[in-house]
Amino acid sequence: MAAARTPARKRFGQHFLEPAWVQKLVTLIEPAETDTIIEIGAGRGGLTRALAPRVQRVRAIEIDRDLAWGLAASAPDNVEIVVGDILALNLETLCASREGGAGRLRVAGNLPYYISAPILWRLTDLARLEPALVDATLMLQREVVDRLIASPGTKPYGALTLLVRLRAEATRLATLPRGAFRPPPKVESAVVRLRFHPPAVQLTSPRVFESVVKLLFSQRRKTLLNALRPLAAARGLDAGTLLAAIGIDARRRPETLDLEEFAAIAELLAVPPASAVL
Repeated sequence: MAAARTPARKRFGQHFLEPAWVQKLVTLIEPAETDTIIEIGAGRGGLTRALAPRVQRVRAIEIDRDLAWGLAASAPDNVEIVVGDILALNLETLCASREGGAGRLRVAGNLPYYISAPILWRLTDLARLEPALVDATLMLQREVVDRLIASPGTKPYGALTLLVRLRAEATRLATLPRGAFRPPPKVESAVVRLRFHPPAVQLTSPRVFESVVKLLFSQRRKTLLNALRPLAAARGLDAGTLLAAIGIDARRRPETLDLEEFAAIAELLAVPPASAVL
């Protein structure tokens, strides 16, 4: 079955980008001839074929076997089709197999909206392991992009904001009308660029930081004192004393804290209870 005639499958969240918008996306990506692009969700291959003449190599990931096989049959020589689930693949191996190990490693793609957050977390973790990964240019639900660029105290600001911001700077590049896709999605979309960087704050335990962020934002309307109390008590600590030690008003709400303040809380909680000095 030819890739171009394969219908969109709802179970994979497929919405194919129209040709005119493919060219606009390529312009936003700004590909270079030494780049290796990992494309997430190659679909019918519109972006794959547009990028191939402009870069050293494209590794196109597609979960739909019919689409992948159709694309493989007509793909340019510098395109490798990888059939599989982006959340299950060994991306570190995929990155490490770059030809000569030279040039930039970049990510591009049209992410399925229903699994966009897990993919974003996977990419930020990949950036930690793979220094050559410089950025990702992604089409996402506009609401998700709003969350990635949100400021403290605003409604979109949340756990996703901080867990991505720890390792990447997010910039909205464009908004896309629903008619940019076939079939049109029920939500509006946007293009975001994540520029990866070393951790914005130094953490003794990234796992503790993640736990603190997710816990506090699950109770974002509570005061910090009340929201933090269970986690502090589990470590044998007093939440009020902990917050006072780092100069954070216990009456504030979690949604008002910035990245550095979340990190300060996580650092005190990361200290073994017997060694904690507050």
